[in-house]
Amino acid sequence: MTEEAAGEATEEAAVTVKCLVWDLDRTLWQGILLEDGEPVVSDGVRKTIEELDARGILQSVASKNDHDHAWPLLEKLGLAPYFVLPQIGWGPKSQSVRRIAEGLNFAERTIAFIDDTPSELAEVAFHLPEVRCYPAEQAEELAHLPEFTPPRVTSDARRRREMYQAGFRREQERSEHQGADEEFLRTLDLVMEIERAGEDSISRVEELTLRTSQMNATGVHYSDAALRSLLADDNHEVLVTSLTDRFGPHGAVGVLLLEKLPGVWRLKLLATSCRVVSFGAGAVILRWLIDQAAQAGAHLTADFRATDRNRIMEIAYRFAGFAALDCADCAARLPAGAEDDAAATVLHLLPSAQEPPTTMRLVAPRIAPGTD
Repeated sequence: MTEEAAGEATEEAAVTVKCLVWDLDRTLWQGILLEDGEPVVSDGVRKTIEELDARGILQSVASKNDHDHAWPLLEKLGLAPYFVLPQIGWGPKSQSVRRIAEGLNFAERTIAFIDDTPSELAEVAFHLPEVRCYPAEQAEELAHLPEFTPPRVTSDARRRREMYQAGFRREQERSEHQGADEEFLRTLDLVMEIERAGEDSISRVEELTLRTSQMNATGVHYSDAALRSLLADDNHEVLVTSLTDRFGPHGAVGVLLLEKLPGVWRLKLLATSCRVVSFGAGAVILRWLIDQAAQAGAHLTADFRATDRNRIMEIAYRFAGFAALDCADCAARLPAGAEDDAAATVLHLLPSAQEPPTTMRLVAPRIAPGTD
């Protein structure tokens, strides 16, 4: 293998799989459902499913089968709860895999597919070249592969499947709601909590910076060590946001890295989960921060680095009132050429007092100087 090829392989393996899509016949279970009676699942495959679930890797199904026969068998086997957005029918499997990725809002490079038939693997690979494909013979080995081994498993990761399934129930109720969307949000009893990250929650912050690309304002991914160094810096605030509603917890959904300089606060990173975009979580976080900066009498700047996926974050900043940096005083106070900001655009805002959110209850610290 050439050095270039080895580098590409390492980069690919470094992207942890976020969802594994299973074929059923002769892959998840032994035999063919409609030909061999009632198939069985090997202990090794069952262990793989349980282990990946415990690591926070979602799993789904793309199978050419009769749904009314296949799904009841998965329920009987006790495996149905492990699968989100299952696609059981007779269409091309590439279409099924694409629907799963779109339904989860996952990049295709974070999706894996396993099947016993070479032609099915080739069909998916042709139409979805970023999806990683595996032959059924590897089913019992997947948990040992680096791409299926997250560097750290947080409490949120261990319940990721349950949170996604609660989200699907929430969206179903939302689709059936008659009336304005804001009215529906009020029925959820949403509670947002913003808190300073501590030693016990820093891994949740790191995971968010690693997993979030569309709603990451700079595309920068902070390591555990880098985040812990900021915890010890009195000029920095590392803040993690969580959300709950009557369907259950959403888990950690946002992270802010804030540098408080004399007269100006610098928002170095805002990243939020795509799962809470429709709740206006990013706007609530920004309004809270703007209000805190206003109380402190500080101007507010925000780093933004365009990527191929985060255009929506620039829109969020602009909608909140940020514009191009035209404040000479702030420009003079900001550090020049910081190691992670050389390519970033700096946005600026003169803060003013903000009203509390109307669709959720906000629990947050006061971070202005001289307050608790």
